[in-house]
Amino acid sequence: MNLFKKFIADDSGATAIEYGLIAALVAVVIIAGLSLIGPQLEETFCTIGASLRDGTETVTTTC
Repeated sequence: MNLFKKFIADDSGATAIEYGLIAALVAVVIIAGLSLIGPQLEETFCTIGASLRDGTETVTTTC
């Protein structure tokens, strides 16, 4: 019976679940943010890549 009381009183599993939920929420926010700014980011990297390839400062091309 004493072991059962210790098991019920132990809250370390609940803490691990809380940390897991926080990590999942942070991941969802990061994914949502990247999906919103993804096209702009892709365009920026394409412009930088084209500039490095062509040796110019400003190049507007599509990848």
